[in-house]
Parts: sequence; structure tokens; C-alpha cells
Amino acid sequence: MEYTFVSATVLLILITDPLGNIPLFVSCLRGVAPNRRAVVILREVGIAFVILLAFMVSGDRFLRMMNLTDQSLRIGGGIVLFLIALRMVFPHPDGPLGGDSRGGEPLIVPLAIPALAGPSALATVMLLTSQAPGKMLEWVGALSVTMIVCAIVLMLAERIQGWLGERAMMAFERLMGLVLVAISVEMMLGGIRSFVHQL
Repeated sequence: MEYTFVSATVLLILITDPLGNIPLFVSCLRGVAPNRRAVVILREVGIAFVILLAFMVSGDRFLRMMNLTDQSLRIGGGIVLFLIALRMVFPHPDGPLGGDSRGGEPLIVPLAIPALAGPSALATVMLLTSQAPGKMLEWVGALSVTMIVCAIVLMLAERIQGWLGERAMMAFERLMGLVLVAISVEMMLGGIRSFVHQL
């Protein structure tokens, strides 16, 4: 599958799943003072952006250093994405990324990693740059738009949860999970096809 700026942005938004992360952010920020919540959200989104950007820029070198092929990244990333998508379609009590029982103001874990910059997002940004390194500006633009969308949605998290209600949020998350299942299968099939052609 040949990705464009728009398709890469949509894919990254689906993977970072800002709407699906609303319950996680709301519960993690419950113990944080209301005037600090916006600062914490922006900080966590910023950390996730820096981490994803680092993987995007140095992902190709990292793959070469570890002797990993584009095919293994596609298949591995597809499997991780598939497992996360399954937990979105069939909800787990701890959410799609697992729980975190620690109190206090969250820092990096679990909001920046793995909620926004999870294994599937890291694999996806590396996959984008390994498939088309010449489109680096497009991929950075897609990541920037994604993080802006995440910041806006998560800043409005409590309002959105109030407007849509818990059932609508669950239904939307399952729908996004279903789309991600299809994307993950396509990633795996693309890796398998590419591997078979090399034989």
C-alpha cells in the first residue's frame, strides 16, 4: 500500500486513537488539580511527538543497525497493531493498553507511552520512512497534524465524554478497532507479499 500525506495522517490518528484514549486520560488526570490538567496533557502529547519523531527520523538507521528488513517490520508492526485492535473491539477491564495503578501526576507512562506513542505507532512511523524516505517532510507533517488533533481532543476529553456518553464512546472505539484490524491485516499481507517476491 502506497501511503500519501492524507492516508498517513488518518492511519496515525487511528493508531494514536485520541477518542479511545479519553477514558484513560480522564481517569489518570482525576487526581491532578484542574488548573494543571491542560499542562499535563500538552506535556504528554509533546513527549509522545518527540519520541515518534525520533523513531521516524532515525528509524531507517535503527533497522539497518539491528539487521531488520522492511518485511519484518511490516509483519511485526501488523501483529502488534492487530493485538491492540482486538482489545479495542473486545474491551479488556484495563483498556487496550493495560492498566497503571500508580497515583500522582502521570509523567511519560502511561499517557505519552504507550497510550499515544505505543508499539504500533512506533512501528508505523518507522514503516512510513522505510517505505518512502524521500517523503520525510510529508510524514513529519502527518505526525504534526496527528499530535495537534490528539492535543485538541484530549484537552476537551471531559466535555467530549459528557456529550457523547459512555456507550457512544465504547461504540466508536470498537468501530476504530475494527478499522485497525483491517489495516493491520493489510500491513501483514504486504510484508508477506514482499517476502514471497524476494524468494
